[in-house]
Amino acid sequence: MPELPDVTVYIERLREKLVGRTLQRVRLKSMFLLRSVDPPLSAAEGRAFVGVRRMGKRIVFELEGDLFLVLHLMIAGRLRWRDAGAGIPGRIGLAAFDITGGEGKDGTLLLTEAGSKKRASLHVVSGEDALAPFERGGLEVMDADVDAFTAALTRENHTLKRSLTDPRLFSGIGNAYSDEILHRARLSPFKQTAQLKPDETARLFAAVRDVLAEWTDRLRAEVGEGFPEKVTAFRKEMAVHGRYGEPCPDCEAPVQRILYAENECNYCARCQTGGKLLKDRVLSQLLKDDWPKTIEELEERKA
Repeated sequence: MPELPDVTVYIERLREKLVGRTLQRVRLKSMFLLRSVDPPLSAAEGRAFVGVRRMGKRIVFELEGDLFLVLHLMIAGRLRWRDAGAGIPGRIGLAAFDITGGEGKDGTLLLTEAGSKKRASLHVVSGEDALAPFERGGLEVMDADVDAFTAALTRENHTLKRSLTDPRLFSGIGNAYSDEILHRARLSPFKQTAQLKPDETARLFAAVRDVLAEWTDRLRAEVGEGFPEKVTAFRKEMAVHGRYGEPCPDCEAPVQRILYAENECNYCARCQTGGKLLKDRVLSQLLKDDWPKTIEELEERKA
């Protein structure tokens, strides 16, 4: 799922492409995309874009007349900028937004979603107050100080992984960057927030800001003057996320993985848990007493 760095770069490029120009027409291919009925989607046609903003992991398109399009890409939704009148891709296409007027060439913003489960959503709402239901209340860490971060983190007692990815607590952080943040902070993903010491909280706060800032800058540089085309949660430059079995860039121990629901948690046992292997719910139940307790024991068994 596109997270804060990805959505930020999307928004920066969308502002350049859209603000001051007109949404001429919306071509909707999947009726499952549109999740609202009043105002109708047709009410957006013929209006100029006045802004684009981020709300958590959502993208909010601001149109003249106090009308808003609220888009959530979910896991596999992606945006693509194409020449005017571009066709909607057959298997993955959801909608096309034809843009005209202003400076530059006319163009079409395509919305696609890979996979069989169509989860991306689009709402049309009127008035700033109508945006309130989409605001989950999470802290914008890049605009906060350590005291505000600590207050949000300790509001409820959960694992660090769950707390960082809870949109009610923190805005824009998901599965991928939470793995990277916790590795940078040298903290176990399953450590409880109530157990954190002040120096660990400060270390986590610094890691959140550093990782998000670094990846936002990295993605900006990758896109350059173009439009984001390779938005993915799995990048070879990441330290642990999506790198199960590969060497940790800091200590060279193999990256470990815990699978749950539709997500996974990636971590380095040597850097984050003092060498202790965290139990995978499926494998630990299967292996029971044979489950290796440490990274050294795991390596011995592999050998």
